[in-house]
Amino acid sequence: MDLRGAQVTALHDGEGVWPRLVRLQGFSYASIQSRDGLRGYDATRRVEWIRREPGYAPQPYEQLASWYRQVGHEDDARKVLLAKQRHRRSTLHPAGRVWGHLLDALVGYGYRPWLAGAWIMALTILGTVVFGAHSPKQAQPGQGPPFSALVYTLDLLIPIGGLGQRTAWYWPGGSTAQWLSYALIAAGWLLTTAVVAGVTRSLNKS
Repeated sequence: MDLRGAQVTALHDGEGVWPRLVRLQGFSYASIQSRDGLRGYDATRRVEWIRREPGYAPQPYEQLASWYRQVGHEDDARKVLLAKQRHRRSTLHPAGRVWGHLLDALVGYGYRPWLAGAWIMALTILGTVVFGAHSPKQAQPGQGPPFSALVYTLDLLIPIGGLGQRTAWYWPGGSTAQWLSYALIAAGWLLTTAVVAGVTRSLNKS
């Protein structure tokens, strides 16, 4: 089915309507009306139809997301745009695909920012448990705040500013706690970069 460049007032869809191969680049519609067998606003099923287009075409995703927003289904619009980014990822060079997988896992390309909060919570729990089971050394004995495993972990994860723990305490070289502290610093920067990149991408390209 070749619908490239076509414009219709209403798109009628349903089970068995779409063939295996479709060409939708430039196809636009003002509304979608579902026939029997398709439940209401099934974004997952409609994305499957878009994926029947040979290669990657962004416009069908954007058209569908625009319609979902028009009818007030913002969550479905985000699902479609997330599917668009995942499809686009398959067309990138290896480094781009790796970064894309990271953006997807950390913030869902900016369409699932709550993922970053889940990662921070999990890493905070991990750091608090591990650091709480070890004894750090004071950078300047007798000075600085008392050690708090929770605050120390947050200080490592927050790349900007400081809570005073990271500079006041340190771990013996080669210890598990030392390597974990390095990993948490890197994770904090990675999460921050992913959030900024993902949100910027979703604002600029959705």
